[in-house]
Amino acid sequence: MRAAGEAEGRHSARPYRSDGEWENTLWNTIGHLQTIVRLETVNPPGNEIGAARYIEDVLRGAGVETALLEPAPGRAILHARIRGCGEARPLLLVAHMDTVGVERERWTTAPFGGELLDGYLYGRGAIDDKGMLAVNLQMMLTLREFLENGAPRPARDLVFLATGDEEAGGGLGMEWLVKERPDLLDGEYALNEGGRLREEDGRIRYCAVQCAEKASHVLYLRARGTSGHAAVPRPDNAIMRLARALARLAAYREPLELSEITRRFFAGMAAVVQDPADRESLAGLVSGESDRESRAAALLAARPEWDALVRNTVAATMVTGGIRANVVPAEATAVLSVRTLPGVMVEHVLDRLRPVVEEEGVELVVAERSGSAPASDPDSAMFRAIREAVAELSPGVPTLPYLSAGATDSAALRRLGVAAYGLLPFPLSAEDESRMHGHDERVAVSSLAFGVRLEWGIVARMLWP
Repeated sequence: MRAAGEAEGRHSARPYRSDGEWENTLWNTIGHLQTIVRLETVNPPGNEIGAARYIEDVLRGAGVETALLEPAPGRAILHARIRGCGEARPLLLVAHMDTVGVERERWTTAPFGGELLDGYLYGRGAIDDKGMLAVNLQMMLTLREFLENGAPRPARDLVFLATGDEEAGGGLGMEWLVKERPDLLDGEYALNEGGRLREEDGRIRYCAVQCAEKASHVLYLRARGTSGHAAVPRPDNAIMRLARALARLAAYREPLELSEITRRFFAGMAAVVQDPADRESLAGLVSGESDRESRAAALLAARPEWDALVRNTVAATMVTGGIRANVVPAEATAVLSVRTLPGVMVEHVLDRLRPVVEEEGVELVVAERSGSAPASDPDSAMFRAIREAVAELSPGVPTLPYLSAGATDSAALRRLGVAAYGLLPFPLSAEDESRMHGHDERVAVSSLAFGVRLEWGIVARMLWP
């Protein structure tokens, strides 16, 4: 290891690591990721305690102070800190330990095996979110190593936070911390999941940094009618009423709403997308010309992953009703997942949806709601550090502010006043990203190598500004 000033163009206070040293760091990261993947933490039930204890042992072995919390038996949150000079408030590295479940028979590898095959590490959580968990762990170990070898004390604390229960809403994870231990969440900035480095044809096309996210709500669309023998059909059949309401809902779309973040994202994307029609559509969307914006908004319907970023969305996820083939039920219910843009109250969406689904015997009610969170500043020192770190490793790749349709732990942090930014630091193709929550989840070893160096570039810029 040598001082950063020995490398041309590097900030004199930032520690430097050679390519060979980064290779060793990568394989240490892979080893930690394999172990964490093999510690099954499917939620429910979660059972994150084994993963938390493993990480705690690793950090304590390196001389890092830790605190292991158990919100409930078998559930866990791990907090660790490396102290700086206190010139600036802490930087939090956040990742969750729990994962979604698996359909084992649909996997071609062992879901909890952490196998290395053909340049990929396979396993549930390899992307979401144990890959980032392992990289965050390596950042703590790397910082500790640098300090032991004489690096200057950083300007701020580096805090490691491994949460649980993220996949089930965070009631025994981040939300529990907000209520019970908000002192552990004190920080100026946080780096969490939520953004992406999109890879196409072996090249990184863009870096999308989550600066805001939608809020998630659950609605019940419930229909009632007269129950009875199926041999005598009635016009007030609850299932038929529900079906008619759902058919109208399927044809409905919420109004277009662009924010500063989505305008900047799509303006940047217009310069990098390959398809000419997509390029024209995105350019029109942010043109400021009402006719072009309207045409572009209509074209977005063919790209659901983009369309979801510019409007509130409603998706039917479950339908229940009936007990036997020859009995007309008295009630049938559809569960709706509603995602609202930042600052939008779910009640305002309800006011628009009720006339759409209006049908005798049908009601629409809120079952669960989430609070909205403010956006993190896309012009902050943290965003600048991400952009510079990306440019150092991949010159010419644009770094864009991004609104995510999915929910993360960052919303709770933003509500506390922590400027949280989302970025999975390893490049992913669309095909590999689709494996997240799916079958044969995997991350490329080359992507992990990039992610370790990228995240250190971000962390170092924030610790030694």
